[in-house]
Amino acid sequence: MTVQDTETTSVRAPAVASPPDPRPDLLGLAPEDLRQALGELSDRPFRAEQIFQALHVRGVREFAAMTDLRQDLRQRLAERFRIGWPEIASRAPSADGTCKYLLRLHDGATIEAVDIPDGGRRTLCISSQAGCALACTFCVTGFWGAGRNLTAGEIVSQVLAIRADRQPPGAAAPVPGGSPGVPAAEGLRLVFMGMGEPLLNLDGLRPALDILGRTISLRRITVSTAGVVPGIEELAGWERRPNLAVSLHAPDDERRSQAMPINRSYPLSELLAALRRYPLERGRKITFEYLLIRGWNDAVADADRLVKLVSGLRAKVNLIPINPDPVLGAAMVPPAEEQVEAFQRRLIQRGMTVTVRRRRGDDVSAACGQLRAFGRDPRGPRSRAAGKQA
Repeated sequence: MTVQDTETTSVRAPAVASPPDPRPDLLGLAPEDLRQALGELSDRPFRAEQIFQALHVRGVREFAAMTDLRQDLRQRLAERFRIGWPEIASRAPSADGTCKYLLRLHDGATIEAVDIPDGGRRTLCISSQAGCALACTFCVTGFWGAGRNLTAGEIVSQVLAIRADRQPPGAAAPVPGGSPGVPAAEGLRLVFMGMGEPLLNLDGLRPALDILGRTISLRRITVSTAGVVPGIEELAGWERRPNLAVSLHAPDDERRSQAMPINRSYPLSELLAALRRYPLERGRKITFEYLLIRGWNDAVADADRLVKLVSGLRAKVNLIPINPDPVLGAAMVPPAEEQVEAFQRRLIQRGMTVTVRRRRGDDVSAACGQLRAFGRDPRGPRSRAAGKQA
């Protein structure tokens, strides 16, 4: 049995209701870019920073709510620009506190993002593309096909919208003019592990990270890639970088190419060479994400191959028992718990730092690899089990 034994279900994307708003979106501009875009509207040296703070700290959604600006300036801003908050089309709360969001963008495209609370911390799993063209056999997103790149503003807006929607009562004071504020970012982590391949959208990713990194430390932001080597090499040259995670999922080229077609373009030897050249600041490690699929890549011998593959790198391994889904087929099931523990134990014995990702939000199809972006019923394993008992 191979990971290619899968079934697919065809669905139709929602129709675009109206033409997109042609006005430039200010959410994707850092203060220096904002100053240039404003041009003659920037009548004071501090004006761009003032507007940036209103957008990203106070969470203003409409120019009319920027009451610290003159009314005529607010009107002129509204005529020339827009503030691109997405529409929250639906929320899917999980029994474990996770919440999946279906977000509709200004041109009708839809994406999903996930809020994952964990004690006093929260992690937002955000998307970089509306769809994904990589067609990894273990990922639901790829079965719905490729979409477009998200703009920097659309990436940033996911964070703003979810933080504002999920803030506890009293967490942030209302913004003058009636708009809700955005709560403080303490304890917030961001992971680019939603829909799409971030390193195939560097034009959107880099400015988004510049903006997000002004309120959230880049040490609390992780970009995950399927192994786009040119993107890794470009990221390596940035002055300020987020954490890097690499989806590995197999310890050899044959199986990795079977599960991840991108490996045919950037095989393991090329990928690992790029990672060995990748600069790591003190205290940082590359995270290797390794999906565990029963009977396919979960043997103790595979753990030994994995250790050999990443030998010499400052790295840690995040083991992810696969999240089943109807579109993935019967072969895509996680190993028994004792097999996961044996795999983890072997890696630790060989000197690796290892974690096992807890399954979160699978009852609403919000777990790793389950995002779709078309509103549909929950299809996680706990949801199916509950249906059988009913």
